[in-house]
Amino acid sequence: MKSRDVINIAVAESSMIVRTGLISVLKHLSDLNIQTLEVTSMEGLQLCMESHRPDILIVNPMFDGWFNVEEFKRHYEAHEMKLVSLICTVVDSNMLKGYDDSINLFDDMDTLSSKISVMMNVSDEEDSDQETLSQREKEILGCVVKGMTNKEIAEKLYISVHTVITHRRNITRKLQVHSAAGLTIYAIVNKLVDISEVKMKL
Repeated sequence: MKSRDVINIAVAESSMIVRTGLISVLKHLSDLNIQTLEVTSMEGLQLCMESHRPDILIVNPMFDGWFNVEEFKRHYEAHEMKLVSLICTVVDSNMLKGYDDSINLFDDMDTLSSKISVMMNVSDEEDSDQETLSQREKEILGCVVKGMTNKEIAEKLYISVHTVITHRRNITRKLQVHSAAGLTIYAIVNKLVDISEVKMKL
């Protein structure tokens, strides 16, 4: 999928504040061409699945009391759609089994854009070796060359380990640099870290 192809995203959430807030953020992801649809009830969700066939369905695991993700997937197994949990409260990790990914209220725009791009295999024909890193990617690259683990980076930046891994994948894709030494040189040359902060592995 190219970056300017339309990505249809349905948001199933009963809270108007959360639903419209997320849709507003999705519409501000300027690097992706996103069309959104609000879903407020199970009846609305059934109508959406029968008529619109979204590429991504973002749904609160507590939607309509409790959203049965396994039953939903069985019923709509013909749909090639990514199912993403919207985490607004503390949720038991067992409830998140079966989802392709999750987003939460503390994800920033870079994180949200990155997750959608990875799920939809978005590539930009105009990508080049000189593609610039986002501010979040620069932060993560700095942490990587300082020798921090994915878990340590996630804890420091208050993001999930999965998000750290996604950002690291995007960093190596953008820079076309796959070695630790290469990333370290890039970070020092671009003043993302001071040479004294780099953890040398001999």
